[in-house]
Amino acid sequence: MGNVGFDPGFVFDNSYQRLPDRFYARLDPTPVSAPRLIKVNAGLAELLGLDAAALASPSGVEILAGNRLPAGAQPIAMAYAGHQFGGFVPQLGDGRAILLGEVVGRDGVRRDIQLKGSGPTPYSRRGDGRAALGPVLREYIVSEAMHSLGIATTRALAALASGEHVLREMRLPGAVLTRVARSHVRVGTFQFFAARDDVEGLRLLADHVIARLYPELKDVERPYLTLIGAVAERQAALIASWMQVGFIHGVMNTDNMSIAGETIDYGPCAFMDWFDPMTVYSSIDQTGRYAYANQPSIAQWNLARFAETLLPLVDPDQEVAIAAASEVLDRFADMFTTHYIAGLRAKIGLATAQESDGALITQLLGLMRACHADFTASFRRLGDALSHSHDDASGLYAMFDAAAEPFQSWLAAWRDRLSHEGADTIQTQARMRRVNPVYIPRNHLVEEAIKAAEEGDDFRPFETLLEVLARPFDEQPGRDRYALPPEPHEVVQATFCGT
Repeated sequence: MGNVGFDPGFVFDNSYQRLPDRFYARLDPTPVSAPRLIKVNAGLAELLGLDAAALASPSGVEILAGNRLPAGAQPIAMAYAGHQFGGFVPQLGDGRAILLGEVVGRDGVRRDIQLKGSGPTPYSRRGDGRAALGPVLREYIVSEAMHSLGIATTRALAALASGEHVLREMRLPGAVLTRVARSHVRVGTFQFFAARDDVEGLRLLADHVIARLYPELKDVERPYLTLIGAVAERQAALIASWMQVGFIHGVMNTDNMSIAGETIDYGPCAFMDWFDPMTVYSSIDQTGRYAYANQPSIAQWNLARFAETLLPLVDPDQEVAIAAASEVLDRFADMFTTHYIAGLRAKIGLATAQESDGALITQLLGLMRACHADFTASFRRLGDALSHSHDDASGLYAMFDAAAEPFQSWLAAWRDRLSHEGADTIQTQARMRRVNPVYIPRNHLVEEAIKAAEEGDDFRPFETLLEVLARPFDEQPGRDRYALPPEPHEVVQATFCGT
């Protein structure tokens, strides 16, 4: 394959490829027969210092398809292991993804450029290494929506149709996604080396992660122990941000937990419509292990697996290492609660903290569950209702009609709590509208966009949905349907992984 003369602006500086060969397999992407561009993310391209028009050109599409390599690319498939639904698999790795290399953006941040669906690798486990169109569009839509919501996430630089089909439960059109991440190192990457008792590999990996993602830890007294706490803090903030928008990852395996603290691997993910803490959409989560309410405890479980891998680096005495790591991990619940309650305080318009706020929030969530109220719309309309204390112009009261009296009591307590804030209604509404989205990637809208693309080669619903979700907090005239929960015939019962 080799490098080509055309270059849309990639300036690679590939730090992971400088690690020893046992960290990855070197190989080129497998070309596709008839690549066709679906979308280039112009804003992200600019951030990365790339020329979006060049990426959209025929030569650029060849690069995004994996048919050609840009100058400086050093394609690899990364090795990792992982706990999948609680069971440990000692070797997983990038089975359908190839990391081209790293670029430093205009903001000074180093990011990976990876192709998903780029063909088989030594880690494919008899898979074809390809991606279907539906999961590629889902990841593009949801990851970009998460970015617009202000949630740490991998992002989509481009999506293209491969001109080929993949065989899953049925024959489906194929596609390739270009994914951008601050790092693709996972908890499972550390587990890969721990499973082989490769302490040198663990040290090299931990040093790489510290240098790249946590440089402030480089000169601390116990960097590897401190790394556990730093990763835990980012995960606590991340999971809290998921919970605050009703996001359910669906497959929180250790190989799907990023050490960078970004949301990664959008498989059977979904956003909750009606509030129920035990909501599950993932078709492969038969026991509800990764239900909405379980996500904080699963994150802590995953972090415990991460901490286990670092014990040889924390202290040569295993008992001392375990005690030190356990002390750090025991703080995770408080870390999460701090982020979670702070976020929900903001969602109900509170700018200060009182001890009773947790109970006030819990009562509201209980009413949402009892009334089968839409999670996103409840918070948004709550702010709108501040201007309509004697009528239901916002539509809020109708959502809680099944518990009208308790809800009115809660509203009175909430208004009384707000009265101690000292802010007027306009200020409070403005704060609430900055954190409570009008639009989320609702499952039925995502499925609608995917179906139009798969069955009719029509990408207009995909484009429109992306436009709406790029401004999730702004009312957009004429786009009311994107803010509404599904009608009964539109409800999506299950989402699928796509591998």
